[in-house]
Amino acid sequence: MTLLELADVTASYGPVRVLEGVSLSVPDGGAVGILGANGAGKTTTLRAICGTVRADGRITFDGRDLRGLRPDQVAALGIAHVPEGRGTLGRLSVLDNLRVGAYLRKDRKAVSADVEYCLDLFPQLRARLSSSAAALSGGEQQMLAVARAFLARPRLLLLDEASLGLAPGTAKTVYEAIGRLRRESGIAMLVVEQNANLAFTLVDTAVVLETGRTVLTGTAAELKGMDEIRRAYLGG
Repeated sequence: MTLLELADVTASYGPVRVLEGVSLSVPDGGAVGILGANGAGKTTTLRAICGTVRADGRITFDGRDLRGLRPDQVAALGIAHVPEGRGTLGRLSVLDNLRVGAYLRKDRKAVSADVEYCLDLFPQLRARLSSSAAALSGGEQQMLAVARAFLARPRLLLLDEASLGLAPGTAKTVYEAIGRLRRESGIAMLVVEQNANLAFTLVDTAVVLETGRTVLTGTAAELKGMDEIRRAYLGG
């Protein structure tokens, strides 16, 4: 079943058109990557879904039109966004950041269980529960951002450059944990990532954007086998 669908989506910042016709779909429980050079429209695609930039075309989530909804209304439908730059609340503790992620939930016992799950998923955070988010390393902040998003119990997780600014080993650790989260929770994911090698460890299929348009779609295996993809995104 298709959970998220975008068809011929356009979006602009003022007079500057950034998306010129993006189309993609994410199946329920699936993981789809978005690849492309800087300025291709990857982050703007996620913002169009979340309602933080005005978009035209068709954007549906579980059959419901998302256009015109506020970001909080989109979140309430079951979409969580981990933005580029992580977006953690620096003055709040790690534990309070996690609680903020669950602020719409009423099942307090289940929230406590999910906090424990996240601390098992990201054990580095357990020793930092009372630390402010601003005091964490970049890798720990990324772990916290992902955990906080999971605490909302979304059906779809939007990940924007989860490896950005991280050492290779730390990025690999973060992606391994995200992969485990996907396997164990069944959450669907839409993943923007400059590091295609990491993205392909997580996603089933991917789309390639160029100047705001979808120019290529395929399975991870198909795209990895294409010479132009290897040269542009895989260092081959």
